[in-house]
Amino acid sequence: MTELPSEPVAVPFAERSLADFLGELASAEPTPGGGSASALAGALSAALVSMVCRLTLGRAKFAAGEAEMQSALERAELLRQRLTRAVDDDAGAYEAVIAAYRLPRSSEAEKQSRSAAIQAALKEATRVPLGVARDCAQLLGMARLVAENGNPNAASDAGVAALLAGAGLRGAAHNVRINLPGIKDTAFADAARSEVERLLAEA
Repeated sequence: MTELPSEPVAVPFAERSLADFLGELASAEPTPGGGSASALAGALSAALVSMVCRLTLGRAKFAAGEAEMQSALERAELLRQRLTRAVDDDAGAYEAVIAAYRLPRSSEAEKQSRSAAIQAALKEATRVPLGVARDCAQLLGMARLVAENGNPNAASDAGVAALLAGAGLRGAAHNVRINLPGIKDTAFADAARSEVERLLAEA
């Protein structure tokens, strides 16, 4: 019996080279797009926060803040992992929206099924960037913390971390907002809108 060729397994963006990822981002394909780029900005911010922490820990002159810096490092690493996953999650969520809109709608049953799939996909495509916005908002505060209490030789790195976190937050907010008009669940849409506006105001 002849075996059918297996489906190629997609390699996560985090496992590709930077050049490959940027090439895909620049292509005519809809994914990865701005949502993935926002998540990447957040992941870069988290990596820089971790860097400042590591340049501070273990140095006698910063011993008084050792516990605080260690806690910040652990949190930054958790956020870096989560935001790195979100680069792919955002692309996958938008691909699901595209797939839902392409479902057949010849019969009433197909129309109802398609509508339900679209609504579910739009909600997920909102949840992912909303999570990115939350994480980036946390990183803004963490960047300030390490800038004020970390190794002053890495102050510029903390500053870049803050800028990237701000960009990630604002980019994610755009990706939340663009989905809201299509969502029929007004309670869900209002809650998402309210949260993202609060995060932006606090930032």
